[in-house]
Amino acid sequence: MPRTVAVVAFEGAEELDFVGPWEVFTMAAALFPETCSAYLVSERGGEVRCAKGLRVIADYSFESAPRAEIVVVPGGMGTRKESANPAMLNYLKNAAHSAELMTSVCTGSFVLEQAGLLTGKRATTHWGSMERLRALGTVQVVEERWLDEGSVITSSGVSSGIDMALYITGKLWGAEKARMVQKAMEYFPEPPYQETPIPQWPR
Repeated sequence: MPRTVAVVAFEGAEELDFVGPWEVFTMAAALFPETCSAYLVSERGGEVRCAKGLRVIADYSFESAPRAEIVVVPGGMGTRKESANPAMLNYLKNAAHSAELMTSVCTGSFVLEQAGLLTGKRATTHWGSMERLRALGTVQVVEERWLDEGSVITSSGVSSGIDMALYITGKLWGAEKARMVQKAMEYFPEPPYQETPIPQWPR
């Protein structure tokens, strides 16, 4: 049976945080239907306005969503609210009981942490929020593109969710399928600006 992927949306979610993994998993489903299927879920279902203004329609609410083997929690400014949202935290706690993998992109790690899913584990997040996550004292923060802790996988900022989802594809369904998904997406990044060290963020 294909694994079901629940991609979480909420007001203020960073678009690429969840659209990137969505593209990977739905491309995998298109190429290899035996791998997975995906749906978008939010607290109430229906329209959700994201961080940069993109509006998406969630297929299910937290209450109506079917069981998922993989859950993807994006980041964005909306995580400040969602980290204290009982509906979100209860959904994630309940999902974790039956899910094979709970995952986050960017500051989605803060939501997983508040749901108690990162306690005592290693985790990563957006470079600008490393110290904030470290200050919580419950997580060993590691600066990695993605970090596999078994039942929980976290990734760093924004575009790293694509890499994490490709990693999961290879982990669950084999490296060859993951390579085919990557090729179908034509995901071979060649950014025009690759300074080393990375420029300092303006303050």
